Amino acid sequence: MTSTQMTGGQALVAALVDHGVDVVFGIPGTHNLEIYKHLSEQGVRHVSTRHEQGAGYAADGYARTTGRVGVAVVTSGPALLNTATAVAQAWSDSVPVLVVSPGLPLRHPASGNGLLHETRDQGAALRAVAQASLRATSVAEIPTVVAQAFALMTSGRPRPVHLEVPLDVLAETGEVTPVAPLPRAVALPGEAALTSAVARLEAARRPLLVVGGGARAAAAEVQALAERLRAPVVTTTNGKGVLAEDHELSLGAGVHLPAVRALVEESDLVLAIGTELAPADLWFGPLPVDGKLVRVDVDPVGMVTNASPDVALLGDCAATLGELAKRVGHRSTDAVDVPLWRDRKRTDSRREGAEWTTLVDAMGRVLPRDVVLSTDNAMACYYGAMANVATHTPASFLFPTGYGTLGYGLPAAIGAKVGDPDRPVVAMLGDGGVMFTVQELATAAVLALPLPVVVVDNGGYGEIRNEMADRDDPVHAVDFPAPDFAALGRALGCHGVTVDDPAAVGSALEEALAADRPTVIHVRMPEGVTA
Repeated sequence: MTSTQMTGGQALVAALVDHGVDVVFGIPGTHNLEIYKHLSEQGVRHVSTRHEQGAGYAADGYARTTGRVGVAVVTSGPALLNTATAVAQAWSDSVPVLVVSPGLPLRHPASGNGLLHETRDQGAALRAVAQASLRATSVAEIPTVVAQAFALMTSGRPRPVHLEVPLDVLAETGEVTPVAPLPRAVALPGEAALTSAVARLEAARRPLLVVGGGARAAAAEVQALAERLRAPVVTTTNGKGVLAEDHELSLGAGVHLPAVRALVEESDLVLAIGTELAPADLWFGPLPVDGKLVRVDVDPVGMVTNASPDVALLGDCAATLGELAKRVGHRSTDAVDVPLWRDRKRTDSRREGAEWTTLVDAMGRVLPRDVVLSTDNAMACYYGAMANVATHTPASFLFPTGYGTLGYGLPAAIGAKVGDPDRPVVAMLGDGGVMFTVQELATAAVLALPLPVVVVDNGGYGEIRNEMADRDDPVHAVDFPAPDFAALGRALGCHGVTVDDPAAVGSALEEALAADRPTVIHVRMPEGVTA
């Protein structure tokens, strides 16, 4: 390949472009201007968020819904540390997010000299929450480090990566030779494991598929195998929508519900696909899968996390399921009474979400079939929407499952809408959580996104209020009057409406989906709703 003289900043942007990056989220600062100088000249769109954590969450939402790497560009020190929570969230939920920042100069004195943004070891800080923190030490090295970062994020289990380029290297000029994206190996299980799994699947009389977020890119293969086995499919939160929830074999999401546990107990084989079977999903203890677990995972470490399989299929989910579907015989009748189990599970989810069903049913009646519902760690979302609002495509329910951060839903929705402008996106948050990233309403307003932002107001931190009461602790520090969210939205350039009857949210939601900018829909829950 031809070498070219470039500055470090120019080489960095060129390398991102070589890897297909055409949009980044972030905030410019004194130390990253040499990167920003070259974004527009190389055709990279920049979306300015109002806080670096919002940039990280937006990159996460972009990555989940597009299947591409989401990129955040921030400056050094405090700006980078502001992204740390978003990076940890992405690591927890296996999302490929790249955070790019400047770093201290190559010859920065070991004891420090008071340089602006000086941080003792920002790489170590990010290395603690990301898959890796890489540092380019010359202009010539930049294309290689970028290629390595993308290989780390897209090979095997997706994880976030931090990449820093020292301040002096960003400004230097050097000879640069492009490095093409590295090929991705598609791993398949060994023949013995495949043969064993096929024998177990064909012998099973009541198989069940448990599908996680690792199967988002294997939706067609999940459906094909389920139909071949005539087996029901239940998903984790991150796997919600991998099989359309109106499919005849779908039980929807909510692996923690009692009906799912009972079904697992009655099943004689559980095929777990791309899931950690993690406590963050199961809530009330592990599933009873001893002696009947076949596991598909690209991560050898994850293969034995939380449960050891009887048959381990280590490989890419889509390729592995495709191979299984080719080999197993076709059943002519359902192996399990799916409508019966769907009803039992629905009874559980309606009971669990009782205080929210009026609201989420009203939303569900007007949400488009291809909607992305970007949610927060709020009770209305995990008790109400997760198992009671049907979605039908992979990555259609964005939720901070593993890390449980507050403030995720709004910026992640922005990232999803930027990634696919033609797809309807709705953000749903609690009144406590929205305040963590409420400034991103201004980001969405500048972009003129037709984004409904449903803020469910129960007067504070409802989950923590309940936990305090359950422990007979003093209930304090959890109740606070909510601001006028509709007025707040209007102040930041959005539309704003207030809904006092949760059953009436549908019309507001329909109008917001067709609006010329974001709409904050402030839903004040009835008095007495404490959950």
